[in-house]
Amino acid sequence: MYRIADLAGHALTWVQPDFLKMEYELRLEDGQPAASLVFRSSFGTFATAESGDGCWTFKRVGFWQNKASIRACSAEVDLAEFHNNTWSSGGTLIYPNGRHFKATTNFWMTQLQFRLDEEPLVNLKIKSGFKLSAEVSLLPAGLQQPELPVLTLFAWYLAVMLSSDAAATMAATAAV
Repeated sequence: MYRIADLAGHALTWVQPDFLKMEYELRLEDGQPAASLVFRSSFGTFATAESGDGCWTFKRVGFWQNKASIRACSAEVDLAEFHNNTWSSGGTLIYPNGRHFKATTNFWMTQLQFRLDEEPLVNLKIKSGFKLSAEVSLLPAGLQQPELPVLTLFAWYLAVMLSSDAAATMAATAAV
């Protein structure tokens, strides 16, 4: 595994090697894995993310007012908490020290970006289809942030959750 900041300047892509499994890899242009995101269950929201920077767990809770917690692996205390704001196409990742990062998506949810004070840090261009994937851009302002590894991994977690929510909505609509 690689440290996320060391991947600057590389073509990075999140891929789902096996569409039957909720397991994803951040890969370099040569196909080499750089980080991972693995869900404990195909139907749950608990996932473990790893890179050369460390290991974190992500878990979304709630329905109408959902939020997600981020913890270092094996920790009992939240490292940060994400508050979703469906009506503004995104949400806010808040750290206990007061630092907060804004997540935004476009209308079609084909782009997801984390920002600090309107400065883009990490950008995902999401491709839906048989297998979910995304091109990842680590932007210059992001390379200055110690939270970059978590932002990069959590951005993909959010993209997977958005895709899962959209699929559930379509299935429910079709059932009616």
